[in-house]
Amino acid sequence: MSLLVVGLSHRSAPVSVLERASLNAEAQNKLLHDTVAAEPAAEAAVLATCNRIELYADVDKFHAGVAELSTLLARHSGVGLEELTPYLYVHYEDRAVHHLFSVACGLDSMVVGEGQILGQIKDSLARAQEQHTAGRLLNDLFQQALRVGKRGHSETGIDRAGQSLVTFGLEQLAAGGDVAGWARGKKALVIGAGSMSSLAAATLARAGVAEVVIANRTFERAERLAQILTEGGDPQVAARAVPMDAVPAELTRADVAVSCTGATGLVLTADAVAAAVEGRTGRPAAVEEDDDRTRAAKARPHQPPAAAGDENCPLDLSAVQPGFSVMGEAAVAGMDAATLEQHAAWVAGGTAVDRSRETGRRSPEADAELIGALAATAASAGRVPEARRPEPVAVVPRPQPVLFLLDLAMPRDIDAAVHRLSGVRLVDIESLAEASADAPMAADVDQVRRIVADEVAAFGAAQRAAHITPTVVALRSMAADVVAGEMARLEGRLPGLDDKHRAEITQTVKRVVDKLLHAPTVRVKQLAAEPGGAGYADALRTLFDLDPETVAAVSRAEGGRNTENNGKNRGPA
Repeated sequence: MSLLVVGLSHRSAPVSVLERASLNAEAQNKLLHDTVAAEPAAEAAVLATCNRIELYADVDKFHAGVAELSTLLARHSGVGLEELTPYLYVHYEDRAVHHLFSVACGLDSMVVGEGQILGQIKDSLARAQEQHTAGRLLNDLFQQALRVGKRGHSETGIDRAGQSLVTFGLEQLAAGGDVAGWARGKKALVIGAGSMSSLAAATLARAGVAEVVIANRTFERAERLAQILTEGGDPQVAARAVPMDAVPAELTRADVAVSCTGATGLVLTADAVAAAVEGRTGRPAAVEEDDDRTRAAKARPHQPPAAAGDENCPLDLSAVQPGFSVMGEAAVAGMDAATLEQHAAWVAGGTAVDRSRETGRRSPEADAELIGALAATAASAGRVPEARRPEPVAVVPRPQPVLFLLDLAMPRDIDAAVHRLSGVRLVDIESLAEASADAPMAADVDQVRRIVADEVAAFGAAQRAAHITPTVVALRSMAADVVAGEMARLEGRLPGLDDKHRAEITQTVKRVVDKLLHAPTVRVKQLAAEPGGAGYADALRTLFDLDPETVAAVSRAEGGRNTENNGKNRGPA
């Protein structure tokens, strides 16, 4: 069996696709069971966060495994396989281990070095254990990933490069300024009471907001989080819980709102946000154009060029799209060679050539020559007269925001149309992805990468060594059976042998067998731990004619004990 991961993340897919492919808890459980029910997979785990969905499995066939896992991801996410496939990535065996360890260290996070991913990996393992889809391989892998992640954070300074998504989002709301200075005295609304929302509430409280209001569908969870903030946080921060139907009224009072729920639909629509701004300012929240270019284009719609500058031009410029030029393949794609030749002559200062009398059709070679001549003429004479570009228009600066919104949910909680409302600043997963692309990498990242590489090699060696353990155990079991059989024969031949001598002979035979097996079994474990060492187990089984079922039974027993121990001793990770 071999480790395979199929997934998509903020590095491979746009946020719009990630949003549609997101999986709730029920969908994750169903995906786990359907994966282990599929023929190629024996174990499965799902790592689903706000910016990645990954399916890990122990498979016996690579190509069949990729096809099956991709199909299952598409089926359970609701995104068609043809649409999803271009955004999927696949990692296999050591590359899959390397990927998960990198994720655990925060190297693959939207915010490099953030530590929240460790809790999400722990939750992923716990879910697979609860659903009984994690066996020895995935238990070992995820437990080791947690240890590698802790090592990366404790032995390096990657924490200086990384931060939680919450902190990064608040920094974006503060426009790169000091979060504490920006947040001090503000009233905050936190929608949701899960791990991300709790982190947001605690971060805002530490930053010095005057009040934190918690809204959640389960009111008791909101009350519990508010109580924790009140009792364990800054005594100057007031925290209270409200039901979800109080959100519109609270939004009118709030300066900043953070939303991260598991809702499948929008929690805050553009109309609701606009109403909150109007209730706060007394003025409607005007809808702005998307950007300067769109505003300019819509303010000065395209008009056909004046005839004075394009007199006698053989082209129908009114039918040409804005920005037309012969400089490029798209410009000549829809024109016949005769029209192009006429235009070339006109640009060069000649007269339009009358082609109406020509008969027959030009060959492709002739068309190519004409197009080449046109391109050469255009290069010396300039661009083809085209639709005039609109003059730049003065852009009215956006008013200072009165409401700051941070959407950390996937799928999104807040309507993306809120970006266009004046008086509102919205930061969501998509804008965070764009901002993080330009974030500098810390010098400690290289050290973390070395740690990951070392840990991947060590994990691979341990797995290869573990692969041969059942064969070694079966060999020693067979040797013990041989010793027992020979001692039974000896007792039949020497019935008068007393217990003292029988025990001494038994120990002597066992020592001989142990010494004979010690060197080869130790050496075969060492060799098996090296790359390409999997064949030593097969050689051992062949040389000693070991029963395959005996080896398989030992392997199943070892795997069962491993799973049971991991389930009992999960503890804090």
